[in-house]
Amino acid sequence: MFVAIGNTPRDYAWGSTTAIAEFRGTAAPGGPEAELWLGAHPGSPARVLDEASVGHADLAAWIAAAPERALGAELAAHGARLPFLLKLLAAAAPLSLQAHPTPEQARAGFAREEADGVPITAYDRNYRDEFHKPEIVVAVSDTFDALSGFRPLEEVQGVLEVLRAADAAAPESDPGALDLLESRLSGVHALRDTVEWLLRDGRGGDTGEASWVIDRVTALAASATALASPFARSFETVGALAEAYPGDPGVVISLLLNRVRLVRGEGLYLAAGNIHAYLGGLGVELMAASDNVLRGGLTPKHIDVTELIDVLDFTPMPPPRLAPVEVSPGVTVFRPGVTDFVLYRVERAAEAVGSAQVALDGPAIVLVEGDRVSIGGGTGASASLSRGESAYITPDEHVLEITGDGIAWIATTGSAATVAV
Repeated sequence: MFVAIGNTPRDYAWGSTTAIAEFRGTAAPGGPEAELWLGAHPGSPARVLDEASVGHADLAAWIAAAPERALGAELAAHGARLPFLLKLLAAAAPLSLQAHPTPEQARAGFAREEADGVPITAYDRNYRDEFHKPEIVVAVSDTFDALSGFRPLEEVQGVLEVLRAADAAAPESDPGALDLLESRLSGVHALRDTVEWLLRDGRGGDTGEASWVIDRVTALAASATALASPFARSFETVGALAEAYPGDPGVVISLLLNRVRLVRGEGLYLAAGNIHAYLGGLGVELMAASDNVLRGGLTPKHIDVTELIDVLDFTPMPPPRLAPVEVSPGVTVFRPGVTDFVLYRVERAAEAVGSAQVALDGPAIVLVEGDRVSIGGGTGASASLSRGESAYITPDEHVLEITGDGIAWIATTGSAATVAV
């Protein structure tokens, strides 16, 4: 069964005024459009465009009323919830630094806050459900920029060396702030201790030592020395973050993180504990259906430093890129190794060799980019989707046959494993 779905983009302030409208082929709204949610998450469940087709106005209501029909027997028997959420995300300004918990941390945190009587909608609530939230993002725009994961310590030392050189070249050298930062970065738990100190000491205005460091690093990052260094893009990011969030500890924390630029079609995987922030661009984002976010700067929202430090993975790593696997001509899959979701990208126009087939053993959501795409299922049902249109597909379709000149982004459960031609 194919169920046409849609939604109204969420108007978060950091959203683009044009990117989602251009993707969908609609008029720009005159304000920001940040995220288009396609799923059954209660925060913004997708609308069913033909309510008579399933007897319900949105995807969440239909799944609740007919879980076996909508999800299949296996998911219906294990929680009766769609385990993934597909989004179109358009960032024109930086998002907050954030991380997401493991399943164990989510269950324990949710139970603890429930027992403590913290309202589910409270400003300082950390865990709004019992689920983890791994996610992937794939660039749709020519470039998509992000911070993700702690960079190798030798790179952090290289950043400090550039800041030292910039300070030495400044009209008035003031190395004390850098001495303080380097002393924090020299311990056994260098990254953990430094991040915790910046967040605790640097969020109380301009009186703490961390605020001195934040101000000095911000000034040095704008110097000709810094902007001519191998870390120029990271220092440019410091300037952009400081303009948006002056004095925020996240400005300095950004220099401890991998500065990632994806080009169109490249992906990034954000596992539990990965500290990250999207900086700009249009992407297809796919995640586990959860609302558990621990913030770590670049935001006026609540930051629980203790809980964040417990959740963060401080292991240095290269940028966590997720390479797509070509499974047949024109068909690639982003498979992060979780059971909640995988993401297929089907583009057959260049080859013009007929149809592609994607095999499913769970429900799916398809979103079309560009020209029209036709999709047939194993029951004989079909759908023809134009630019920006989307549909929910029940698992009894099993195999999807895809034709047309557009691009089909297909989100489905991670246990589905095969694609054929």
